[in-house]
Amino acid sequence: MAKPASGRVWTSQGKQMEDLPDAAVLATRLKNTLIQYHSLEDDKWRVAKKMKDVTIWRKPSEEFNGYLFKAQGVIDDVVNSVIDHIRPGPCRLDWDSLMTSLDILEYFEENCCVMRYTTAGQLWNIISPREFVDFSYTVDYKEGLLSCGISLDWSEKRSEFVRGYNHPCGWFCVPLKDSPNRSLLTGYIQTDLRGMIPQSAVDTAMASTLINFYGDLQKALQKA
Repeated sequence: MAKPASGRVWTSQGKQMEDLPDAAVLATRLKNTLIQYHSLEDDKWRVAKKMKDVTIWRKPSEEFNGYLFKAQGVIDDVVNSVIDHIRPGPCRLDWDSLMTSLDILEYFEENCCVMRYTTAGQLWNIISPREFVDFSYTVDYKEGLLSCGISLDWSEKRSEFVRGYNHPCGWFCVPLKDSPNRSLLTGYIQTDLRGMIPQSAVDTAMASTLINFYGDLQKALQKA
């Protein structure tokens, strides 16, 4: 990955917006953290929710006072199509029912950017709409792809949203060995929604949200 010339983000008018960590260093650290999660033994995880085609596990996060969730299921499409629907871009807004807006604030290069997105309220609006500003990075992984991200401490905030924070998270997508036109999608999510929310409500919402994520993604790919 090419190293950006500067750790600062600039608007198209040349106005300095924010100081950022070195993108190349952050991308490498993020990738290595996700590979570490992906290498954890099965006995480290406890099943949180299971449906026909998708299983959600969780374990205490080492990043904050919440859980690291693992999701895994088979998607009936090839790796590139799956990741193109997950990574930042216009496809994501078309199908992700939780996401209400997505803006790319800065591209470092094709596979690396800073994005700001908002989410709808959940659990009958017990969890109010949230805003996130994330560094996103997509990279080759074995025979497939890894699309991963982490929130940035972005100073510009909008009063109508609570600012959430994504600790290292990402999606591994690899072709099934016996059926290369289908993909095994494995995600790792640890989101601090912040605000005054009982942790039990957050845990309930997260497991259900991840189940719905797979269903919505599969429907979108069938239409594509």
